[in-house]
Amino acid sequence: MKKKITVLTLCAMLFALCVSAEAQQPTKIPRIGYLTGATPDGQSARIEAFRQGMRELGYVEGKNILVEYRYAELKPDRLPALAAELVRLKVDVIVTSAGGMTRAAKEATNTIPIVMAQDNDPVANGFVASLARPGGNITGLFNVAPEISGKQLELLKEIIPKLSRVAVLGSSANNQGNVRQLREIELAAKAFKVKLQYLVVLSPKDIEAAFRAAVKGRADAVLVLPGSIFNSRRTQIVKLAAKSRLPAIYNRSEYVVDGGLMTYGASLPDLDRRAATYVDKILKGIKAADLPVEQPTKFELLINLKAAKQIGLTIPPNVLVRADRVIK
Repeated sequence: MKKKITVLTLCAMLFALCVSAEAQQPTKIPRIGYLTGATPDGQSARIEAFRQGMRELGYVEGKNILVEYRYAELKPDRLPALAAELVRLKVDVIVTSAGGMTRAAKEATNTIPIVMAQDNDPVANGFVASLARPGGNITGLFNVAPEISGKQLELLKEIIPKLSRVAVLGSSANNQGNVRQLREIELAAKAFKVKLQYLVVLSPKDIEAAFRAAVKGRADAVLVLPGSIFNSRRTQIVKLAAKSRLPAIYNRSEYVVDGGLMTYGASLPDLDRRAATYVDKILKGIKAADLPVEQPTKFELLINLKAAKQIGLTIPPNVLVRADRVIK
């Protein structure tokens, strides 16, 4: 009888020890990879917006979420190695800040979910099968709404009342995103009685030739459509616009920060904040393939008065008052 009691006691003690050990097992903290081609300073506002989005969903870095940040620091050739490093770390999700980063992550893995914080045409770029049904391991946010381009032309008309000709720079006539935007621009151009000159830029070497063509075509202004070629040559484009004394409007705030005249487009920090929602859903078990790609909902107008003064342009007060940010 005593032997049986001893055995039962030992069994109970072992069971209690096992339960205690299991209770002490640390909970696995999800690890996120954030891949950007920018520098830490250049990406700080967008990263803070992403962190804010994560905090709003209950995630606190270092406590219940870990984030591995990788910066290519304006050196695109570093992206493949940085993406491969995140894959080796076995992160649960990779967040990419733009198309070049998404491509690098896509080439590094087809299993780890990838969340695009923004892309100008994820279908044409081969990242998703469709916006409604991405299909693979990539989903996220689309940074272009077709109506943006029509609004950009409207803004040019407001700052240049006698606007009659506009040169439109696009990276491809076959790019579906560009096609949709051109349709909106054409509608606006018809309403404002403005003639359009479409200039295709297939490589960086075509940029200078495009501005020469715009000047030769007597353009009153330039509208630059979204495209990786343009984003990677922002400084060159801004300088050429100033040299040609052509008012230009862009779709990303970085152009104005780099000295460009005006930008109207999706708020990139807001897209980064919304990217956190995708991360949360994926961590809770939803597949990237089942999460539709969403369009921007918040837009911003930035104006650079230094750039305006440089080309002898006065921005009307009714436009300035609507700006989200004015650089003086």
